[in-house]
Amino acid sequence: MAKKVLICDDEPYILESVSYLVRAAGFEVFTAEDGEEALATAQRERPALMFLDLMMPRRNGFEVCQALKRDPATRGIHIIILTARGQELDRERGAEVGADEYLTKPFSPRKLRLRLHEILDPDGPPPVER
Repeated sequence: MAKKVLICDDEPYILESVSYLVRAAGFEVFTAEDGEEALATAQRERPALMFLDLMMPRRNGFEVCQALKRDPATRGIHIIILTARGQELDRERGAEVGADEYLTKPFSPRKLRLRLHEILDPDGPPPVER
C-alpha cells in the first residue's frame, strides 16, 4: 500500500504540480484547499507526509501545524511548510509550531522528489531522473 501524502494549498497550480510529483514518485495523494479542510483530511487520512502552505483561507498553516503537532494521533505526520514567505520570522514561527521542515516557493521539482524519497522511502531505489 502506498504511503499517503497530503498537499495543502489554496493555489490550484501548486496543488496540481506537487500532486503530479508525488503521484509520479509512487505515493497516494490527498489535497486540501484551506486550513479547515487540511486539518480534517489529516485527521481522517493520517498521511505520512504533509506539504502545508502558510497563507490559506479559514485557518493558516501555522494554526494547522500547531493543532496537528499537539494531537497525539497526528503528531507523527512529517510536516513540510511550503510557502512563498521566506522571512526569518516566519521560519522561526514554523519551528515553534512544530514544522519538521520549511521550504520556500518557487521550489525545485527535482529536490522535492528527492526529499519525498528520503523521507518516505529511504531504503528504496533512488528516483529515476527524467
